[in-house]
Amino acid sequence: MTNALTALSSRGRKHRTTAAATRRRAHSARPPWEEPPTAVGQAAKGLTLGGTLAVILVPLYIIVLTSFSTPGAINRAGGLVIWPDGLTTETYRQMLSDETIVTALGVSLGITVVGTAISMIVSVLCAYGLSRPRSLGHRFVLLLLIITMFISGGLIPSFLVVTGLGGYGQWWSLILPSAVSVFNILVLRAFYQDTSSELIDAARMDGAGDWRILWSVVLPTSRAVTAVTALFYAVGYWNSFFNVMLYMPTDGQKWPLQYVLLTYVNRANGMPGVVNSGFGNGQAQTAPLSLQMAVVVLTLVPLVIVYPFVQKHLRTGVLTGAIKG
Repeated sequence: MTNALTALSSRGRKHRTTAAATRRRAHSARPPWEEPPTAVGQAAKGLTLGGTLAVILVPLYIIVLTSFSTPGAINRAGGLVIWPDGLTTETYRQMLSDETIVTALGVSLGITVVGTAISMIVSVLCAYGLSRPRSLGHRFVLLLLIITMFISGGLIPSFLVVTGLGGYGQWWSLILPSAVSVFNILVLRAFYQDTSSELIDAARMDGAGDWRILWSVVLPTSRAVTAVTALFYAVGYWNSFFNVMLYMPTDGQKWPLQYVLLTYVNRANGMPGVVNSGFGNGQAQTAPLSLQMAVVVLTLVPLVIVYPFVQKHLRTGVLTGAIKG
């Protein structure tokens, strides 16, 4: 019995010693300029994160709730609805049955998919070429790209160029004028420059050319920054509406979803109270505010679906690419 108690006591002391050593190693692993966390600091971090989360989620909650509210509930609330009162899906049924909304949704999806593909192809090829030190004229091209970040021709020259090339009323006028972001190219270039030179040299020794190296070596090792850059381009195309005002006719056949939302917001501002929204062939009267919020929800759904698949790459892709440069 005594031997058993002695063994248990010895194991307990060994466990406490190991735990204490682990804590000391964890403490010693902290940088010398970083102080240990305090209760006040941890509480402040929690309050900051909670406040940030509330700032993001509360408006989304109000938007979704207002989009499902009846005109009477919106009138009783005096605007945006905070507490559920008379929920209905009539606004969504009318909105999705309207040909303008369905067409605009297809236009937005098409522009986003095609535009993102074109932008990624151009950006990846440009960034890879600029990241190779022996590429012809890469310093001069890089200088020209950087200059365009600070100096642009302006709105009127851009409009004259696009319309002079026959772009008015054409789909490509919504994509090509904003197809390339110099910032994204610089981020990709910084990441490509840090690709292991041993991998590239080994691929060249095996007979691989630049196209093969880009496809089989560089892109697989830079999935994070590629995914983040594609997300940036996709969000930009999805949210764009200004080019529509410049290059598209006013018949509504080629309007993306964001411009339709802008149109309905302007219509609601010009027609106070409950007005005929034009949905469902004028079958029902819809509150302008619920209509606006419903279209906002519709514009958010694709981004909410795609974002979780790219979120894990945000920190790795952007911060690593920027720091390595």
